[in-house]
Amino acid sequence: MNLSDIILIAIGLAMDCFAVSIACGFAMKKITFWPTFRIAFFFGLFQAIMPLIGWLVGSRFQLYIENCDHWIAFIILLILGIRMIHENFKKEDARKKRLNPYKLAVILTLAFATSIDALAVGVSFAFLQIDLWISIGIIGITSFLFSIIGVVFVNRYFGRYKIPAELLGGIVLIGIGTKILIEHLFF
Repeated sequence: MNLSDIILIAIGLAMDCFAVSIACGFAMKKITFWPTFRIAFFFGLFQAIMPLIGWLVGSRFQLYIENCDHWIAFIILLILGIRMIHENFKKEDARKKRLNPYKLAVILTLAFATSIDALAVGVSFAFLQIDLWISIGIIGITSFLFSIIGVVFVNRYFGRYKIPAELLGGIVLIGIGTKILIEHLFF
């Protein structure tokens, strides 16, 4: 897996953070530095930690499933991508829940919820040739930046253009999973 694949995976994973940070931006009365930074920091932190945990779990089983590791990576990324695409098409009322982005407990809960996908990606990392530390750094920084963008620019641009962040993220994850499978089967 090369650097561009890692960046695309990071962008795909960051789409959940982006979508939730947009909801946080809508819920905030006024966009200020510290609440925005805190949201982005914890989203980025959890997105970086979860692949590490997933890699630790997956690497313990690597020797047992080496022959089908590319299928596992493909299936995990396919399921995550389909789930993100499905979330995109849920009714808006079902996706909007009362949240208070000023409470730390709410932010931590949202950060954990948005990083479950990153845990599964970390499991798939155990079966691939990657530089783990660079990968989780890229994932964390990308999620941090996308979260800031989601909160800050929501009022200015998002309502006008209705960007389907979860749909795009799901498509990216499915594409990367398919690329991994094709590379292992044919090259």
